[in-house]
Amino acid sequence: MSPVVQQKGEKFTFNSKYLLFILTILCTIFMILCYITDFSANALNYAVGFIVTPFEKGISETGYYLANRAEQIATIKELLAENDELKARVDELTVENTLLQQDKYELISLRELYNLDSEYSSYEMTGARVISRSAGNWYSTFIIDKGASDGIEIDMNVMAGGGLVGRVTATGAHWAQVKSIIDDDSFVSSQILSNSDILMVNGSLEMYKDGIISFSQLVDSDDEVHIGDKVVTSNISDKYLPGILIGYIDSINPDSNNITKSGTLTPAVDFEHISDVLVIMKVKPGADIE
Repeated sequence: MSPVVQQKGEKFTFNSKYLLFILTILCTIFMILCYITDFSANALNYAVGFIVTPFEKGISETGYYLANRAEQIATIKELLAENDELKARVDELTVENTLLQQDKYELISLRELYNLDSEYSSYEMTGARVISRSAGNWYSTFIIDKGASDGIEIDMNVMAGGGLVGRVTATGAHWAQVKSIIDDDSFVSSQILSNSDILMVNGSLEMYKDGIISFSQLVDSDDEVHIGDKVVTSNISDKYLPGILIGYIDSINPDSNNITKSGTLTPAVDFEHISDVLVIMKVKPGADIE
């Protein structure tokens, strides 16, 4: 039997004392090599470089990626929060701007009424606000927030902006209805301011789509009336006090009878935008002929 190995049946065995001897010899050789050369360091470095480094690189790159993603997510959350704040601020500024514009328009309207009140200072007036209007694009008829309890009476004249709006046609305790001069059923006895020639101003919602209404029955035998001349309420009007500006001559055409003229005029009031009015606290007495 060999002193190194022995065989028992089918099994192969190796004597432990010989294994210990071989391992001792190998360790001694490795120790000598490690002492003489840099074998162990090189082998270790090689093993680390071949096995450990790729894992460290992967772990490092994964860490950087996750850190960057975390920063990006945090940044996105901050941006979304800032965006929500900015949207809210924009909404606030939009509301503030709308209110400022409304105040501006109301101030302009009140200034116009003030100037109108100064121009017609001989009349006692009271201010009122429009609270509703008839269907359509124009203020042909509308309701104001003052009525009989405020001294408002039927046929009182109503003004706004540059001149005559219309007259009161119905009243309640705290409201009044106004029919404007552009209404189809409106007729105003008027005159040319420069020479007092009489004419009749006729309302027309269809014509006011172009910003004009018509006039008729103008006697101008001397051809003294020109485009741009002012038209005011006449002294003979039974519903309207005299001298209130209605508008300006826009066109003049001779009638077929060669005696009178007709044409169009541009109203002094913007009947598309009326918010505040002045009511003249006086009713002109006279027969109901208009």
